[in-house]
Amino acid sequence: MELQQMRYVLAVAETNSFTRAAERCLVVQSALSHQIARLERELGAKLFERTSRRVRLTPAGAAFLPAARQAVEAAERAAAEVAAAVGEVRGRLSVGLIPTVAAADVPGALREFRRRHPHVRIGLRVGASDELTEQVREGVVDVAFLGLPATSQPRGVAAHELGRDRLVAVAAPDHPLTAEPAVDLRRLSSEVFVDLPAGTAGRLQSDQAFAAAGLTREVAFEVNTADSLMARLVGAGLAVALLPAAYAPTLDGVTVIEVTDAPTRVEHVVWSLAGRPPAATAFLSVLGIPGTRPAPVPSGTASVRRSGRG
Repeated sequence: MELQQMRYVLAVAETNSFTRAAERCLVVQSALSHQIARLERELGAKLFERTSRRVRLTPAGAAFLPAARQAVEAAERAAAEVAAAVGEVRGRLSVGLIPTVAAADVPGALREFRRRHPHVRIGLRVGASDELTEQVREGVVDVAFLGLPATSQPRGVAAHELGRDRLVAVAAPDHPLTAEPAVDLRRLSSEVFVDLPAGTAGRLQSDQAFAAAGLTREVAFEVNTADSLMARLVGAGLAVALLPAAYAPTLDGVTVIEVTDAPTRVEHVVWSLAGRPPAATAFLSVLGIPGTRPAPVPSGTASVRRSGRG
């Protein structure tokens, strides 16, 4: 059993196609198919069901996949550690982030990281804070940017606070709320809301604030992430939303309204307690996180970190 065979199996499983897998792996399809067939003979089981219309994993293939992925990732980590030992950062970097990150210039950090370490392959995942925290714990994501209520702390991961920000209300430009210079939670409690799913960290900060004030509200629309869909629902006049003050002005088609008793959202960057691959350490260094390995910054390079509002 060879690592390259495992890479071929992973590529086919991820693309559901021998043709696309061969293109991804930069080999001819016949060579990829031959290597997978060799591996299947060695294992004594078919890994894929092949028809004229589709390719899918067999039960044996599904059982093989997790260990194969771990083996390939372990080999890549080993190569990255060797490269780091001789002063070069290689391998992969997986970064997770919520859509509302505002306390760090993530694109700027990635640009500087690529300038310093051009041989690292970077993968980005967008998700909710709870989901990303779990992925960091499981080793699927190396570094993640989270937004949590001020009453919560990231659990099971190493964390560094990046900044704090108050929430503001956003509404359609012709909504009656926009005629007021500021509103409070009691005034907002009579509105229909769009928010993240109940129980998520992003939703919790608002739910806790209304509960602490002895108020209830109607969340008629739930979305998985605070992205353009939320803004479109707000802009259409279907609902209002509470969003971080540093993020809300970036949305089109909505008006921002200050909230006098708004809750605070805290942004964190997190990584695994079990240790960091060299690429993750180098990325945290670019962010200026204390305790990470310093990387040389050329003269004239601007800082990529900025704090959120207090």
